[in-house]
Amino acid sequence: MADTQHQVAIVGCGIIGRTHAQAVAERPDATVTALVDSDAAAREALRAELVELGRPEPKVYDDLTAALRGDVSLVAICTPSGSHAVLAEQALGDKRHVVIEKPLDVDLVRARRLGAAATRAANHGVLSSVISQHRFDAGSATVKKAIEAGRFGQLTSSVATVAWWRSDEYYASAGWRGTWAQDGGGALMNQGVHTVDLMLWFMGRPVHIQAQALRAAHHAIEVEDTVVATLTFESGAVGTLHATTAAFPGGRTRVSVHGTEGGAEVENDRLRRLHLDGEKAEAPVDVGGPGRHRAQYDDILTAIANGTPPAITVHDAIDALATVRAIYIASTLQRPVRFIDVLEGRYDDVDVSRGVRLPPG
Repeated sequence: MADTQHQVAIVGCGIIGRTHAQAVAERPDATVTALVDSDAAAREALRAELVELGRPEPKVYDDLTAALRGDVSLVAICTPSGSHAVLAEQALGDKRHVVIEKPLDVDLVRARRLGAAATRAANHGVLSSVISQHRFDAGSATVKKAIEAGRFGQLTSSVATVAWWRSDEYYASAGWRGTWAQDGGGALMNQGVHTVDLMLWFMGRPVHIQAQALRAAHHAIEVEDTVVATLTFESGAVGTLHATTAAFPGGRTRVSVHGTEGGAEVENDRLRRLHLDGEKAEAPVDVGGPGRHRAQYDDILTAIANGTPPAITVHDAIDALATVRAIYIASTLQRPVRFIDVLEGRYDDVDVSRGVRLPPG
């Protein structure tokens, strides 16, 4: 990597903002120079944390506009999901590289507009990427390489589940949680979107989607706490996707891939099962441990230094967002929908908040 010192602004100093700040603080070639948050306590707490780690003291700002007047080369968007695209577009317009925490946004119209802005910026050497850190987990990367090499044979199906628990107190802890405007959905959009991204990375784009979404346990929120969907992929393979925050006390996250010559299962970010070319791989099959954000920052900063595209682009994230929205639309309309129709905007006027049902009784 080049010796260029990357100057990073963290926009949003909550839990995920601290994760980004820590990933940057571990690097010798990057420094957090700005912290942006309207909550003074949040930004001051993160400033103090960085100083305690022995890193240079960053400047603090109320908003991104003020921060962009300072020394910033890369902007990390870590705010509530519904503000991601607008802030990212602002930073790109000011010719700053951008990394966006997933999901890309909650609104597909804004996401498409950001996609166009990202393409224009890339033509002028300004890069953007979206956090999909589980693609960098060693186990997930092993599965992807096996698929690309054809070692599972013909892919036939995939099963993905996110069985978590979130209390009512969790949803009440911040005004944006559990709202359509800022969270953009519930168990699927917030907790399950990384698993959706992995399923698409393994299986490719979906063609048809049908789904059911409901509030099974958390009736005070606007969005779903449980969703189940079935997907048909371009290859002809099928998949099921399940996400919930109503699984007390909290279970596991799994993605499995099945084919005619083998398959794999990734559980809690580790590769638990692997069959290749019709045979079981050598035990133990426990490849990995999560790459977290560190490996993705390696990718992003290398791409900036070398002027090459990052591994995960805004357009990759648009596919994941369109899949989530297609699931919500299918639940709302109570019929299968075509992914391409959602991606291209033919369902933009559907009010998906009507698609979340209460359980019978």
